[in-house]
Order: sequence, then structure tokens, then C-alpha cells
Amino acid sequence: MNQQRKRVLSGIQPSGTLHLGNYFGMMKPAVELQDGNECFYFIADYHALTQLPDPALLRQRSRGVAVDFLACGLDPLRTTFFRQSDVPEVHELTWVLNCMTPVGLLERCHSYKDKVARGIEANHGLFSYPVLMAADILIYGSHLVPVGKDQKQHLEVTRDIAVRFNNRYGEILVVPEALIREDVAVVPGLDGQKMSKSYDNTIEIFAAGKAARSRIMKIVTDSTPLEDPKDPEACNVFALYRLMATEAEREALAQRYRAGNMGYGHAKQALAEKYEEFFGPMRERRRELLEHPDLVEDILRTGAARARAAARETLNRVRAAVGLDG
Repeated sequence: MNQQRKRVLSGIQPSGTLHLGNYFGMMKPAVELQDGNECFYFIADYHALTQLPDPALLRQRSRGVAVDFLACGLDPLRTTFFRQSDVPEVHELTWVLNCMTPVGLLERCHSYKDKVARGIEANHGLFSYPVLMAADILIYGSHLVPVGKDQKQHLEVTRDIAVRFNNRYGEILVVPEALIREDVAVVPGLDGQKMSKSYDNTIEIFAAGKAARSRIMKIVTDSTPLEDPKDPEACNVFALYRLMATEAEREALAQRYRAGNMGYGHAKQALAEKYEEFFGPMRERRRELLEHPDLVEDILRTGAARARAAARETLNRVRAAVGLDG
């Protein structure tokens, strides 16, 4: 591998219809990272099993994530794109890593405690999924893992496990680094909180026509009268508009806010038009991909073959190190 190229690993769960938070928080940065890096991106369907989704729904959502990611600019000629479940080697590495991961390390993970506090059933998969996540990262020799600041603990667990393994068996596993991009925005939802399906405050990426406009018109604003100047930096509508607009367009709308005589309804109309302009071409690519499901499946199979080859290299070294090579 070219020494100047870094291997980047990221995954996305097939947890439902993708929204603006998914796009600007994960998908757009992932597409941008294709330039100058060797990217491995996967659909995390094993992780989705921690909440036991309906089998047909899981298949549907996995296919949907694949189509959406490709429509948003993922290039299968430059990126290894695959379903997590098409690389069974990850489970053998997970078991090896499980055997050297202290229970106390997992008990300190915030994500598990937060989910249980929200009423999600505490099963073993939910408790130990940081080890599966570590195997996902380590089996491909990943150098960089894009994470938000709130997800950094997950990568620290992976690093801890890798260091423990290497201290015992030698420098077998690549210890990855977090790639925290300060320019990745926290996308506000309709109510101003972080956009999340959990809060039912999302705007879908590929919603069209009345459905998208209806959601945009529900964005919460303050009660400043139409004629008064308004602060664009304090407005959820403007926060979403700026993600899709050029610098000149952002400045033009900000001036209208500050000048007064512009209601929030006008701002929402501008956002609806910008949304349609921004996602329209992606929506058309998505329509074409939906008409060719065999093409999408071929892309995932090809990606899985490349991913399994890389995984096998790591697993062979691990097996030899721990004494499982016969």
C-alpha cells in the first residue's frame, strides 16, 4: 500500500430512513475522504441485531443504506463498500478479542448505559458490541476512524484492546487513530436538538415534494415580528440552509435576516428550495439505482471480496500469534 495513503474505516447502521444529520454528519465527510485515502465503508447489519429488528425490515434497510450511500457520491471504484455480515472473519477476531477484554472496560462504556437508561433491553450483544466494533476496525488494519466527539470513547476502547493484544503477542494489530473533523457540523433537528430519529425531529435526505416541505415548515423558530431584524446565527432554519448553500448565498440570506421585513416563513421557503436543488441530482441517481438492484448487489459482493482478503491477512497473523494455526 502507498505509504502516503491511510486506510480509513467507517460503518453505518441500517436503522431506518436516512436524514440530513446522517448525510452531513457521516456520509458527506465519508465521500470527501475518498480523495487521497483507502476507504473501507460497511453497512453494520451485525450491530443492528442488538435490537432484534424484523428480518425482512433489516434486509430492506440494508439495501436502502447501500442505495442511498451510492446515490450520495460513494464511488465503489475508489472505496471498498460492503455488508458487515458478508465478512464472517470478523467474528473469529471478535472472539479472540473478547478473551482479553476486561469486563470493567465494557461496563464503563457510556453508550451501553445510555441505551439501557432509555429502556432498551440489556442483552449481551448490546453490552459487548464495543468488542465487535474493535474487530471491525482492527481486522482491516485501519489507520483512521472518523468519529464525533461523543463517540471518541468507542475508539479508545478499540485502541486499548489493540494495545493489550500487541503487548502480549507482538506488534500484530494496527492501533488506529481517531479522525475528529472539527468542520463536521452538528445538524439541528426541527426542534433545535441534534437531529435524530429518537427525537422524531428529522428531515429525510430523499423526501420529495409536499413531504419534505411539510417537515421544513415545522422547524421551530422564535416569535420575532416579521418587520424586526433577526439573528441568523440563532435560527434553526438558517443553520440548515448554510449546510447546503454557497458562501455568497449564505451571506445574502443573512443580510435579509438582519434587514428585517422577512418572516421565518420566507426563510423556510428559501430552505425548501435549496434542499430541492441540493438533493435533486442525488435523488435522480437513487431512482436509477433502485431500477438496477443487481448492480447494487454486485457492488456489495465485490466490496466484500476485497474486504475478506484484507481481513484474512490480519486474521492469519492473529491465529498464528495466539496458537490457532495448527
